[in-house]
Amino acid sequence: MQKKAICFSKKGTEVIERINRACAARGIRGTDAFIDREGEEEIPGFTRVTGSVHTWAEQHFIPGNALIFVGATGIAVRALTGLPKDKLTDCPVIVIDDNGGFVIPILSGHAGGANKLAVLLAELLEAIPVITTSTDVNDTFSVDTFAAENRLTVADRAGIKKVSAKAIEGKAVTISVKNYPPDQPVDVIVADETDAECQLLLKPKRYTVGLGMKKGKDQAELERFFLETLRENDLTTEDIYALCTLDIKEEEPALTALRDKYRIPVISFDRELLMKAPGDFTASEFVEKTVGVDNVCERVAVLGAGSGAEIVLRKKAADGMTIAIARRR
Repeated sequence: MQKKAICFSKKGTEVIERINRACAARGIRGTDAFIDREGEEEIPGFTRVTGSVHTWAEQHFIPGNALIFVGATGIAVRALTGLPKDKLTDCPVIVIDDNGGFVIPILSGHAGGANKLAVLLAELLEAIPVITTSTDVNDTFSVDTFAAENRLTVADRAGIKKVSAKAIEGKAVTISVKNYPPDQPVDVIVADETDAECQLLLKPKRYTVGLGMKKGKDQAELERFFLETLRENDLTTEDIYALCTLDIKEEEPALTALRDKYRIPVISFDRELLMKAPGDFTASEFVEKTVGVDNVCERVAVLGAGSGAEIVLRKKAADGMTIAIARRR
């Protein structure tokens, strides 16, 4: 997740600088800093906003980003007008006051991770996180957080409100997992499909994608290759449990961009583990000479999918990229 922070005063710049110093001390990626203030000298490390704040928000309100407004909540609300569309895919948005005393997540608290980010920022600033989502303030079960943390796809988002309302009222929330079919209606079912009566179906993400690429591969090219391959196999990004690769490739910008944009975690493996992957793989002498193992994409996909994995797409190569898909048991 790339953090984009904007401020509107000298005190605001100090808050962002405090965040970035604290991030650096912990080895955490800091924020990209912007300032919207006329008639001031250039501030090192800050990019001046030339258009409106709404235009800035529109440019950066994209998957993979988290927006941080250091200033009044009203500025953030007006800047975001017309941008939020879906609570499960909207960017996380946070507001911090000019003194750095309060950190307030205002959008995508659960699915987008704004609440967790707010707690982290508050810790870095020694500030107070102000969490307003009902399940959090009532210390009750949050089904959309449960889905995100367990890599489950929400089949019918209308059910989130129904289950959350029950939890907030202090009533028990019942969950049934596939292979343990309920003999009566339950609130949440975790399964591929179900005929049983429930408020919400959460579907396991069944596939892992193994990726290999040349160093410095273009981000747009890898994304296009990834999405085209999914379409060819009747899959969507919501079906993907993890992106898998060799450990020396896990920080490739093209791969981390996919991770952040589609909120799919990256799992990496070293060469020794790859050689222990069970199954028959498409061997390549060139790949073995280059990275020390005869196949990357198929092996990492199988390892990422776990015991009983099945390869559903063997190695496909194009322009310095390879991809394979495995199905989880």
